[in-house]
Amino acid sequence: MTSTLQPTGSTEVVKRPGRWLALGVLVLAVLLVAVDATVLGLATPYISEDLAPSGTQLLWIGDVYSFVIAGLLVSMGSLGDRIGRKRLLLHGATAFGAISVLNAYATTPETMILARALLGVAGATLMPATLALIRNLFHDPRERSLAVGIWGATASAGTAVGPILGGFLLEHFWWGSVFLINLPVMAVLVLVGLKLLPESRTPDPGPWDLTSVVLSLVGMIGVVYAVKEAAAHGVGWPPAAAGLLGAGALYAFGRRQLRLPAPLLDMRLFKHRGFSGAVLADLLTILGLSGLVFFLSQYLQLVQGRRPLEAGLAELPAAIGAVAAGLVAGRAARRFSVRSVVAGGLAAIGLALATLTVIGQSTGYPLLGAALLMVGTGAGFSFTVTADVILSSVPKEQAGAASAVSETAYELGAALGIAVLGSVVTGVYRGFTGPAGTPAAAHESLGGAVEAASGLPAPTAEAMLDAARQAFVDGLALAAGAGAAVLLAAAVAAWFLLRGQRLEDLAEHP
Repeated sequence: MTSTLQPTGSTEVVKRPGRWLALGVLVLAVLLVAVDATVLGLATPYISEDLAPSGTQLLWIGDVYSFVIAGLLVSMGSLGDRIGRKRLLLHGATAFGAISVLNAYATTPETMILARALLGVAGATLMPATLALIRNLFHDPRERSLAVGIWGATASAGTAVGPILGGFLLEHFWWGSVFLINLPVMAVLVLVGLKLLPESRTPDPGPWDLTSVVLSLVGMIGVVYAVKEAAAHGVGWPPAAAGLLGAGALYAFGRRQLRLPAPLLDMRLFKHRGFSGAVLADLLTILGLSGLVFFLSQYLQLVQGRRPLEAGLAELPAAIGAVAAGLVAGRAARRFSVRSVVAGGLAAIGLALATLTVIGQSTGYPLLGAALLMVGTGAGFSFTVTADVILSSVPKEQAGAASAVSETAYELGAALGIAVLGSVVTGVYRGFTGPAGTPAAAHESLGGAVEAASGLPAPTAEAMLDAARQAFVDGLALAAGAGAAVLLAAAVAAWFLLRGQRLEDLAEHP
């Protein structure tokens, strides 16, 4: 394959022919993961009705994917650097599609939790590989910013396509059909990717250290599990022991990486202030958002009585804002500054979440739609620029590991957000006082209350559902307030940590 050279400042930049077509294949993988993440929330009421999970099992169904993927991302990113990022991506996409079938046909809560965990293993191969391949496809910093923007915009588009397509399927088929939509996307990705994607790997990368893999997995899952259990049931011996085990494993992982000649993750990357600031911003952003987003689809359907397709369309403004912002974020960061765009985006999300603290059962859509549009726009600006900073801060040989750190922050934030903020919603909800005759299952989840209402006399069912819905809304408003506080704090942190960072300067680092 030939290359063209174009002067950019004082450097010569290699431009690979066919790079934009190759990018089209990479964004299919992003679309695959984004659609899967969004349809789960939409399908949750139906899963609750069919599989009858407890409240704790429902949270596990929601966050076990993030637990596993967070524990394996760094390992899989490093594996891609070693065996080839294209190879890892295509094998991971094939596994992702196959395991989606297991999700679709799960018949018990335990099977669904296992299927989501296995999907996390496959998902851990996808996102780091896509970002790492973008880093190796696009050497011109302005082209790379646009490519990252398209990558982020596709993820946002997936959040729109998922609920709409999922809503249509849920109105015409059973809930398992929302997972089967992964199959055609996976097939196109693999067949076209074989032809268009270039292979890239780190020359002489050294062995893949299995001890580090185990330490990373045990550490991440232990810490996240401890936070989840402590938030849901209070501090006790099981979560304390898990937290100590996880923290010890992560400490051992870090010490081991400093000693290895070819580490899974070069810990020296965190000495770069821009890299560390971008990673922290991503983690706090998703932590503040994810718990709220996980329960929003339930609010739209079970509280406001919207049909699945209508609920999916109601969430569209967030994706529209994110797509639009993502495509211009790189240009905005060059015209103003990295820190102003990232901090401004985070502050916009925080203010939008703050408006949702006044949410009620009959809140009109103009407020919800405006808040979702602001959330999407802020996220589009922030995530696109931080991804560009992270990719540009490292040599291309470490692109897989750096991308994995970025995605680990995302997934860890998602798991912690669902665990902490989700537990806030669940804790407030479980405290509602229903009329005499309210079954215990109604206190497990709002979906359980809706299901239990079908077997009660009409007056009792109506009174119970009104109390349950109000408790759910109260918990959602409290979680929105907590999320707003986290996002505003993240905006302040980004303003200081990203001081002086410029995308052009970062591009010269390799």
